[in-house]
Amino acid sequence: MSLPRADYDPRRVCINPFPNLTLGKYRRTIGVYFAGGLFALANWVFLDAAILSAHAHVPWGSDPPVHVSFVDWLPCIFSLLGYLIINLIDKDRVKGEEGYGDANAVWRARLFLFIGFAMIAGGLAGSAAILVLKYMLSHYADMFKYYGYANLSQNILLMVSAVVLWMAQSTASEYEYNLTL
Repeated sequence: MSLPRADYDPRRVCINPFPNLTLGKYRRTIGVYFAGGLFALANWVFLDAAILSAHAHVPWGSDPPVHVSFVDWLPCIFSLLGYLIINLIDKDRVKGEEGYGDANAVWRARLFLFIGFAMIAGGLAGSAAILVLKYMLSHYADMFKYYGYANLSQNILLMVSAVVLWMAQSTASEYEYNLTL
């Protein structure tokens, strides 16, 4: 049994719930792979729901009351286009650090970044609206509500993946060197 130290005060103990993780030189690589995993999981969840919807059979022998239709795919398309726009933007142009020939490049890059995030946010809002209007208010069985939950979770995971990838690519790489003459 160990005795507490003399400077120990139990009222001042602060426990950090997040451990201090130092990922070292692989920080960028881990972030990119994690974002890719989130991207793959997001698309897998929605495609699983779409395939399940196409082959759905109800036990009592009639047609299922609802399927994944083109309306369900629209938020996915908007989120994927926003994801593509965000990740095609050069990060140095948004920061405005490097001298580019065009003086308007910084505000155009920021405008396209805003448009990309707005498309992802619109896809997220659209999937939430579809979940509520198409699946929740119609009082379908829980097995059919999964289609709406999958659509919403796909858009949430795509947004998180875009943020993680943006943060991972904004960090300095171990292979980047600043040479000034």
